[in-house]
Amino acid sequence: MSCQPEETQLSKKAAKKAAAKMEKLQRRQIEVASTSASLSLEEDPHSSNYGDVSLHELQSTSQPSAGNWTRAVASLNWTRVAVLSPDMEGQMVLIRGRVHTIRPLSKDMTFVVVREECTVQCLVSTSLFEGVSCQMVKFASRLNRESIIDVIGVVSIPEKPITAATQRLVEVKVRKLYCVNRAVSTLPISVDDAARGDAETETTSKGGVQRPRVNQDTRLNYRVIDVRTTPNQGIFRIESQVGAIFRQFLLSEDFVEIHTPKLIAGSSEGGSAVFKLDYKGQPACLAQSPQLHKQMSICGDFRRVFEVGPIFRAEDSHTHRHLCEFTGLDVEMEIKRNYYEVMDIVDRLFVTIFDSLNKRCQMELEVVGQQHPFEPLKYKHKTLRLTFEEGVQMLKDAGMEVDPLADLSIEAERKLGQLVLEKYDTEFYILHRYPLAVRPFYTMPCYDNPLYSNSFDVFIRGEEIISGAQRIHVPELLAERAQACGIDVNTISTYIDSFRYGAPPHGGFGAGLERVVMLFCNLGNIRKTSLFPRDAQRLSP
Repeated sequence: MSCQPEETQLSKKAAKKAAAKMEKLQRRQIEVASTSASLSLEEDPHSSNYGDVSLHELQSTSQPSAGNWTRAVASLNWTRVAVLSPDMEGQMVLIRGRVHTIRPLSKDMTFVVVREECTVQCLVSTSLFEGVSCQMVKFASRLNRESIIDVIGVVSIPEKPITAATQRLVEVKVRKLYCVNRAVSTLPISVDDAARGDAETETTSKGGVQRPRVNQDTRLNYRVIDVRTTPNQGIFRIESQVGAIFRQFLLSEDFVEIHTPKLIAGSSEGGSAVFKLDYKGQPACLAQSPQLHKQMSICGDFRRVFEVGPIFRAEDSHTHRHLCEFTGLDVEMEIKRNYYEVMDIVDRLFVTIFDSLNKRCQMELEVVGQQHPFEPLKYKHKTLRLTFEEGVQMLKDAGMEVDPLADLSIEAERKLGQLVLEKYDTEFYILHRYPLAVRPFYTMPCYDNPLYSNSFDVFIRGEEIISGAQRIHVPELLAERAQACGIDVNTISTYIDSFRYGAPPHGGFGAGLERVVMLFCNLGNIRKTSLFPRDAQRLSP
């Protein structure tokens, strides 16, 4: 038994392991260097048609003498892989993409599938062009997957449709091939494995073929590779469209886009889910919403405003729908008659978003559905509205015990979503007149019953995605409600004071972009729709 302290033993073990790892890395570097040297030593009169692009060439130099790649691409424009078509047969094209797969057939021929959103098969063969040598075929065969390459070649129509690429009706016969940036030889996860759905993994396992399953944490650890999959590209393009449609619709309705501070003196929503920090010696926190400042903007006579920006919540729960940072879609507007005007905007805005996604993102929705099968969202073009009391009664009629003055539990929300679908054939609806006790301090009480409020939530597939209300615009009532909710009035004094100078009745709502996409595509986990998620356990990458 060793007399050395346990810490010393552990440090020696770690040092030995690190030394072995370094030795292995050095051997690999020597092997790569010797391989490159042997390739360069082989005499090839056509060596200018292929090779690794030098750093000097990639430093934005335009000098033709910089290198072979610079001269080769000087007179060409890049063509996107997605636009290649049979109409382009015989045309010379320059494409850039990642090496998706390589299939060597012989020393004279190899297939390289190039990926740029979609994939195209590229044929490197000595029999096609005089300038394609055996050394060039060898160079193509030894490219690492996920390396970035430039291909110059001729568009060709294959004898029969290609099954190994999404571009089935065309291929590219390669004349020149350059590696712009090499990926490491061993990747932590495979793009093909990451793109495979659970159903496909189970099917192949039953058939005797074991396919690796990439779990959620591994995906997020290597997110930069994970998001390269076609389904993930589809998810974030759908998300981009939601943001674009949100902006376009509101701008067309005479809303003004604003940008509010995310460092504030006091909590904007109340409660404990707030990130506190020191701000030059003063206590501060990250904004839980732009609520206070978008209301102040209404007081500043902007009349109708919206914002797309980060929201911070110090959530301790590790659930499928909670994040500590997400993208908020926020709206605030002057009210002329009643808070139904706000719900009218919600109705038309989100129906427009859903209609537009179904029309503009058919291809993206299809590829997302291949990995994560889902049924299209059921919604009506005039959104269903129910009062909170009506919702509670539906739950009671179904045998659930529900407190009429408490917020709905997640279980109750899901059950109500199921009941609404069965009765009204819709998965998108508005529930309004919530109990005042479960809403933020700035929510306006109902005129006919102070136990309820002029507020609403909006649901997709039984889960809440939007929360909104008429706001209190009377400073005395606002201060009273803040104190009742445990908020130090001194920390929001400038907010309350803004209503002392004349404030119109107003209301608004907020939604989480990631949650909207998650529920529209029924993805089951909000981390799938957050590019680099921040939750209770994750702060990187």
